[in-house]
Formats: sequence, structure tokens, C-alpha cells
Amino acid sequence: MAPWLTVVGIGEDGFSGLGKQARRALLGASRIIGSPRQLALLPRCVTAAREQWPTPFTLAPVLALRGEPVCVLASGDPMFYGVGASLARQVAAEEMQVLSMPSSCALAAARLGWPLQDLQVVSLVARPLVALNAHLHSGMRLLVLSNDGDSPAAIAALLRERGFGPSRLHVLEHLGATAERHLCGSAEDWPHTQVAALNLVAIECQASATAPRLGRVAGLADDAFRHDGQLTKRDVRAITLARLAPQPGELLWDVGAGCGSIGIEWMRAHPACRALAIEADAGRQGFIEYNRDALGVPGLQLVRGKAPEALAGLERPDAIFIGGGVTRDGVLALCWERLRPGGRLVANAVTLQSELALAHFRERHGGDLTRIHVAQTQPLGAFDTWRQALPITLLDVVKPADA
Repeated sequence: MAPWLTVVGIGEDGFSGLGKQARRALLGASRIIGSPRQLALLPRCVTAAREQWPTPFTLAPVLALRGEPVCVLASGDPMFYGVGASLARQVAAEEMQVLSMPSSCALAAARLGWPLQDLQVVSLVARPLVALNAHLHSGMRLLVLSNDGDSPAAIAALLRERGFGPSRLHVLEHLGATAERHLCGSAEDWPHTQVAALNLVAIECQASATAPRLGRVAGLADDAFRHDGQLTKRDVRAITLARLAPQPGELLWDVGAGCGSIGIEWMRAHPACRALAIEADAGRQGFIEYNRDALGVPGLQLVRGKAPEALAGLERPDAIFIGGGVTRDGVLALCWERLRPGGRLVANAVTLQSELALAHFRERHGGDLTRIHVAQTQPLGAFDTWRQALPITLLDVVKPADA
């Protein structure tokens, strides 16, 4: 089947910067769909009907024209955080051709002399600003796709708040156009208030001496979270997440989430990891909302309620962590039933009653029980001694693929 849909990446230099194939597609199209800014870049010789994307955004106008010669305009590389990627999920590859231009990130890397393969790209287009928090590490270089002209100042404020005030910012406006401009300064005293809506922010991350050290490996310090004591402590959390073994794209249920530490660290393991935090206590729900933003995973979904009732209708998970409530009627059984075949279930117990529930579950479904003892030094008069925390019993079981 010959492609009926052509997605054309167009730069700030407009029609004159396009290759022959892209020009030919636009000249032969019956309809062209794009943003007002992109459509305004086309000359009069392009006679196709022009249509702006609807608000709220939907692909329906394109899909309704299946079979007609249609062009969609996109910025730069349509498959890089662009509409081409969205269309590719609904239009077969043989029905669509994509004609790319250099992306804004490729242009920014070229202007700054930064090797593109060494950079982390973060999109804030229609996304929460706090998503940037997960990527703040001293020495990292970030390319941030801005949402609008207010984004650079908001990014600088966030960097100051997170202890990254010494970081250097570069704002690149209208990349590839005659109006291209490069602004720079430190986050600590960001001086530029007037910034074009079309911009990209490049960050050379530099932490201050007081900035918290937040690594990607599981086991963040306990004080990285707001909590009321209902928290899977650092060492046990690291062991628990190692058993849960996050994989890109997988979904975790964090049942009895407390302050959400397990679900948050699951999502920090990879940008594609997803998590649902199920918590009934209103105060702890507030902790979860604060922690997910502060630690850069605003996509963590909070389910307000108590298991097992709150689990009804939720998407089936690839892994489940139960941090509390294993003795509650039906919780373990329902979690096991809803877990995808091949998924992992990990549960922690402190009381004799919850240990007994895990032991009975293991008799029916297998798995491993592990006893975790952690001791820390504390003062005893003029000396120091070991103080033993309550031992934790951990159940780790994999659901059979044919279950």
C-alpha cells in the first residue's frame, strides 16, 4: 500500500529549508494539518487546504482522512517527542512516511558542542516541572524541551530549591531561524525574564555543598522522604526492590504504601516504570503526593483506599509489594489472583501474625522467606553499642507463567 499520510518535519527556516521529497509531498497534498505557527511557514504555492489541530488535541482529523493524500507538519524530527510518534501507534508503517529534519536537541548539541549521546533529554511539554527532579545529578548535562516562555525561569527556581543553584543554564530560542538567540546564566541569579515561547533549555548540573545526594540505585536515605515513621527503612527497601526487580514498562502495585517509598524508587529505576500507590490514611496520602514530586516521579498514581476493596478494577500489575495489611482478609489472595503470570510478589512482615500469614501463603504457592536483621550503632553512656531494629520477614514469590 502506498503511503497516504506524510509527516513532514519543518524547521524554523520554513519551506525553503525542506528537501525535495518534503516539498513535493506538501505541493501534492489535498490537506495539510499543523499548528498555526507551522502552517504560517508555508508559501502561497502550497495550495492544499490548511487545518489547525483541534483543542483539546486529538488525532481524529487525520485518521478521518485515511486514504487521501494528507500531510501533517511537525517540528524538526516528528519521531522525537513529536506527533509522528503518536501517529505511528495508530497508523501502519506502510501507510505513513516520515520526512525528518534535525531535532531541536540535535541543533542545541551542535550549538553547544555537547556530544548528543552523552546527554539526558527531558520533556516538560504539557508535563509537570517536577519531572526534572529525577534527573538532577551533579555533572550531568540535560536538554530540556520547554513548555513555554516561562519555563526557563521556573527551571532556575526549581534548581535553586533543590540545591542546584550553581548550575549553568543555556536558553536557545528559535533554533535554526534567523531570530535564533542564545541566553545563558546561573540558576542562582537567573537574569532573563523575557524569553521566547519556542525555546530549549540546556543545563550543566552542579550541586551545592548542601544538596542531598539522590542516586538512582535503590536505597535512598530515609530523610529523602517525608513520613510519619510508616516507612520501609533504607536497607530493607534496597533488599525489597532488588527482589521486585523493576523492568522498563512494568507496573507495580505498592499496597499499603505508607509514604510511597517503594513505588517511588521503583519508578526512579527507569523512566518507563509505572506504579500505583494504594493508601487509606489521608496524612500518608499527602506524604506520597509530596514525595513523588520532590523525587521526580509525578506520574506515580495514588489510589485512595484500603486493600482489598481499593484494588478492584485496577490494571493488572507485573509486580506487587505489600508493606502492610497482609493479615487483612483477602489481601494476599486477591493480589496473587490479579498478579500477571510470571510476575513477582514481595511482602514484608514484622508481627508474628503477619509472619504466619506469609508462611501459610508460601505453603500453598511456594517462594522464599528471608529474615532480615539490621543493627545500627547508638550511644550507650560514654560508649557506643549496636541497637537491633525489629527483624523483617520477607516473602519473595514468582507466579508461574501458566497460572
